[in-house]
Amino acid sequence: MFPSQDDAFEGDFMRIAPRNIGDYLPVGRRTAVGVVLSTFALVLLIVTALVLSALSQVREKANLLDSARSRETTAGALVTFREQLGATLNDYAAWDDAAEYVYAPDRFDWVASNYGDMTANNDLFDTAVIIDEDDKVRMAYQNGKPAKWVPGTYFAAGLPEMIERVRSMRPGVTSQVTGFVKTGDGIAAAGVALVRLKSGALPPVGAERRYLVFARHLTQATVHKLARNYVIEGLELQYGEGTAANHVDIVNPLGQVLARLVWRSHLPGDVSFHEARPVVFTALGIAGTFFLVLLIIGSATLDRLKADEAAAREEALRDRLSGLNNRAGLFARLDRMVARASHDKTDIKLLYLDLDGFKEINDSYGHAAGDRLIKGVAAALRVLVPEGAVLARLGGDEFAIAIQGDDVWVEGRKLCMSLLELFTEPFSIGERVASIGCSIGTSISRAGDINGEELLRRADMAMYQAKENGRGRYVSYELKMDALREEKLQLEADLRSAILNDEIQVVYQPVVSAATRCITGVEALARWQRPGYGFVPPDIFIAAAETSGLIDRLGLLVLRKACETAQQWPSIKLSVNISPVQFRNPAFSGHVADILDATKTPPERLRLEMTEGYFIQHPERASAAIDKLKQLGLHIALDDFGAGFASVGYLRRFGFDRMKIDRSLIMALDKGGRSLEMLQATVALAKSLDIPVTAEGVETEEQAAILHLCGCDELQGYLFSKPVAAEEITAMLDGQDAPLFALRAGA
Repeated sequence: MFPSQDDAFEGDFMRIAPRNIGDYLPVGRRTAVGVVLSTFALVLLIVTALVLSALSQVREKANLLDSARSRETTAGALVTFREQLGATLNDYAAWDDAAEYVYAPDRFDWVASNYGDMTANNDLFDTAVIIDEDDKVRMAYQNGKPAKWVPGTYFAAGLPEMIERVRSMRPGVTSQVTGFVKTGDGIAAAGVALVRLKSGALPPVGAERRYLVFARHLTQATVHKLARNYVIEGLELQYGEGTAANHVDIVNPLGQVLARLVWRSHLPGDVSFHEARPVVFTALGIAGTFFLVLLIIGSATLDRLKADEAAAREEALRDRLSGLNNRAGLFARLDRMVARASHDKTDIKLLYLDLDGFKEINDSYGHAAGDRLIKGVAAALRVLVPEGAVLARLGGDEFAIAIQGDDVWVEGRKLCMSLLELFTEPFSIGERVASIGCSIGTSISRAGDINGEELLRRADMAMYQAKENGRGRYVSYELKMDALREEKLQLEADLRSAILNDEIQVVYQPVVSAATRCITGVEALARWQRPGYGFVPPDIFIAAAETSGLIDRLGLLVLRKACETAQQWPSIKLSVNISPVQFRNPAFSGHVADILDATKTPPERLRLEMTEGYFIQHPERASAAIDKLKQLGLHIALDDFGAGFASVGYLRRFGFDRMKIDRSLIMALDKGGRSLEMLQATVALAKSLDIPVTAEGVETEEQAAILHLCGCDELQGYLFSKPVAAEEITAMLDGQDAPLFALRAGA
């Protein structure tokens, strides 16, 4: 039996087809698995390659960022190192005392003490040299001892060029140049500055210029300190070319490479790469985790770099001595406050503080004591200022506080009162106690309508107004202050010119015997006819001289003229008023002695008159100053007694040779009451201490008679004569046989 067609087909099919379709499946699965595995492996390889490539790029980028950051930080450290020397040089060169003593022919002791000795163990400079216009060395100190080298050979190329640059400059506030030079001991930051007044002017007319050279060596110890401060690992000073990849050249003013700072790179990218690679090879199947780890590592690296850069920027905005914001830091924060105020419609109030009496502390106890006092004030201000306020030291003895809010007017007033109260207590500086005050100027920006620079300018003007109003107070800025400031500056400029051109006149008011009415002495008084303005009252131009630093020159000019003129009146005393500002000058007694010698004036003929304010505020220094003056043989008179608070204890302590009763006690006689009893008690007090008494401001014969009966032995006032020229005094003395009052009556 033959099979059917269907059977034939089935048989043929079965012969040519696999017996089980499953026979084909293993082949397809393996291929598929192989393909999948190959594809997955290929993908993994590609992903791995991409990841590794990405990691490599991240590594290189991180290394480059770190190198760039380190290079920028290192370069900034060098700039800061040089600028710190420049700031120190400016403080020591633009200094009124230095401008006086450096140009003095016989004050090497002061120069050596304030420049040479300061090079010992000093973080600011280790070498100090003073040269004149002919390159003659006037002083050279290093590390507290006189230098054994010659500056011309000790300093290599660069310094002579710096000196020539300064010489070519016009005298001014910025008459100085700094740079790096090579010395006999290595590499140093050096600076050259013209020794000048703080205002930028030269001291005496016609004096040869003298230049101050400071140097601070860049030793390995200094480099290591920079490394710690700026977080630069392995920072070293390298001479010669070298092969270091990471370096910053130290170049002198001629562009010559002196040395280089080199450092070891952190290589944060390499660290990250080596840490991440094992994770990649062991977790190829969990790429997401790998990318997460990579993200974490990369983020940590970037955060660290950002933190380092932020720390470097923050350091640049900090004052090194006090730890507060510096001027740049204040402006940076004021800019942010102004922007926020514009958005929030809030107000900003800026307080500008200047310490009253700080210069005195510095002059009396030295810069080290002054630095300790600045630190103490900064610490006290940190405690006092409210949270969120910006506190800054602007330089010297000046500070600023900025507050922001909706009611800064009230908050600012409360803060000003707290600050003034703070300075009523003395500050401890080592074993000494310093009593200082504070003058405050304030300005306000409403809703950010004034930028930081204008805020500071206005507060500065208000602060100077507070000083002119008597110090120890606060004053808010007013628009009229701009015009007043311009007038004041012009007045000071005209007064400076008048002193230089000998335009200050001296007049004399007679002092007469209460018994005989004969002239026993004269009081010298300064007068100034200001060109274009006429007569300027003495209380105005003397106050301007005190605030502008001209009072020493003005006072000595008046004293010299008075002594020269008084040579024609050998039989009478000469009285000259002394400003408290002059009295604070440690060199004042020496200047007086020089004038007495130059004019051949017997010291016993000279009587210096001083008010009681300085004696009460600074009794120790006042007593020492009086002793120096009395050693010269001259006399000291207490002026305006009865207008202040002097006690019997002070009268005994200082041993005044004469007391001048304030005119207010004399004018009160015309008003009756108990004024006569007060006058009698005042004179009796002086007599009990064996102090002779002069009454000034006598205008009537009745006053003169009462004063004589009370015990005053000398009288002075318009009853006898107004202040007159020297020629009229001579004429009065020529008729001295008759009492002055009779002469005036006959005239």
